[in-house]
Amino acid sequence: MSHDTVGIAVAQFAPSASREGNLVDVSDAARTAASRGARVVVFPEYSSYFVDPFDSSLAENAEDLDGPFVQALTALASELDIVVVAGLVERADDGRRVRNAVVAVGADGIGAVYRKLHLYDAFGQRESDWVEPGEIAPPQTFEVDGLRFGLMTCYDLRFPEVGRTLADAAVDVALVPAEWVRGPLKEHHWKTLLTARAIENTFFVAAADHPPPLGVGHSMIVDPQGVTLAQVGTATDVAVAHVDPAAIARVRRVNPALELRRYRVTPR
Repeated sequence: MSHDTVGIAVAQFAPSASREGNLVDVSDAARTAASRGARVVVFPEYSSYFVDPFDSSLAENAEDLDGPFVQALTALASELDIVVVAGLVERADDGRRVRNAVVAVGADGIGAVYRKLHLYDAFGQRESDWVEPGEIAPPQTFEVDGLRFGLMTCYDLRFPEVGRTLADAAVDVALVPAEWVRGPLKEHHWKTLLTARAIENTFFVAAADHPPPLGVGHSMIVDPQGVTLAQVGTATDVAVAHVDPAAIARVRRVNPALELRRYRVTPR
């Protein structure tokens, strides 16, 4: 593999109500990804703890940013020389609701934190009953091997403004931990929106989902022209793509859509 490429992995697994079991699964998948040359490994939303349907155990199993989940990710990142990106059920201030956070963790600890902006109060679900929305803030980004990464979560995919704010922050790769709930046409929406975010922003997108029966699976890495570079089907598995940073500049020379925009994103 060329030294100019950067290995990005999406790790698809089904987080459970066992915090210890989730860490075992994360560790196993991270080792597989690193052995295949990945430098950044993306895990699903709610990787630290998940229960369906949500109940009070969510808050009872929430952790702080310096809690055992992040500590374990830091040790893993240090051992394998990778950055781990994963969904964390973060403790909130009121003790009843939690924060739906994504942490990017390297050998030195947390490099970026994102808290889900758009909560899933749709398709018969009410995430806001259990989760507090993230504050609107400038994107936190991190860099690995010359590529700049930014974060969004699951339902945020349906709001193109989130991807635009990442593009405005000069992000090269948008990372999308998700629990994309199964249902009629949901797999079609997932693939279409991931592809659209990549095409319209001319950047890479790497998304990790829960497998069926709760998620749609199909974790994937998409290039700036919307081509799927690597994908998991419906199994628990890891997909790795070795992306070429120069591809972004090549695509933008031909398709300068970001430069030709006549609108900016402003918070509501």
